Amino acid sequence: MNARTCMKALALLFALLALTSHAQTYPSRPVRVLVPLAPGGGMDTVTRALALQLTDAFGQSVVVDNRPGAGSQVALEILSSAAPDGHTLMMLSATTVIFPLLYDSRFDIVRDFAPVSQVTAQGYALVVHPSLPAKSVLDLVKHARVNPGKLNYSSSGIGSPIHMTTELFQIATGTKMTHVPYKGMGAAYADLVGGRIDLSFATIISSQPHIKSGRLRVLAVTPGKRAPAMPDVPTLGEAGVPGVVVVNWYGLIAPKGAPKGVVERIASDTIKAARSPEMMKRLVADGSEAVGTRPAEFAAHVRDEHAMWARVIKQAGIRGQ
Repeated sequence: MNARTCMKALALLFALLALTSHAQTYPSRPVRVLVPLAPGGGMDTVTRALALQLTDAFGQSVVVDNRPGAGSQVALEILSSAAPDGHTLMMLSATTVIFPLLYDSRFDIVRDFAPVSQVTAQGYALVVHPSLPAKSVLDLVKHARVNPGKLNYSSSGIGSPIHMTTELFQIATGTKMTHVPYKGMGAAYADLVGGRIDLSFATIISSQPHIKSGRLRVLAVTPGKRAPAMPDVPTLGEAGVPGVVVVNWYGLIAPKGAPKGVVERIASDTIKAARSPEMMKRLVADGSEAVGTRPAEFAAHVRDEHAMWARVIKQAGIRGQ
């Protein structure tokens, strides 16, 4: 072995030892997980359940810190200024990826942060008010085509995954409906159940009580396969609208520059936590599924999401307001 080869081998060995050392000593203090939404929602609930699992895995407290505002930008600012040692993390969803496509933002999720792991996947349910003469997705499409712009659909805001999902549906079906954005789905549900809104793509967990009571009618779900919480409800593809597959998700990111060994350690523990029997049972009951991916897989997923929603925004001519 010549001197140059020997030096390269030693450098690689030292790098591997450094990564191992970081992972073995992590965490050395409590870990904070930022949530860019107010307490009580789906992301907050999942993050708190994950925090309990990671507390056991880490041997340190994992604290949830809710920092809502500006399409996740408040939480991203805090994360970007945190020490890149893995002791500050953030949970995000598709909303955080979509926001920079519509509004000014100095952040790029993959470029400016370290993707850790996709934690969950959860689809939406297409629900309509019972007064609407649509017993199936194709009934709805036919009715919308002969009544362009007359049907109202609700969302949790411009650029939200629910808004974007409906825009994708309209592109695929050649329909045109009127968007009514709300600041949250609470008020949207009140108008939807009251018949002032005709339809919406709603989260599976939040829509179930209204479906079971007969206040809303479910036509399909958006994942590529049937949802475990609604096994009798067809996917959009099964219902006659192929090509529209939407799965919302939650995932963890760390500050840029976090040691690779630490990021891999967090990912490994997150995968184990998400796929634990207790967590999987809880997620299925909430209309979600456990995922758990390696950092490279999650980074690729975020890039794919960015590309898909960029195409939808361009095709639909959506502008931030």
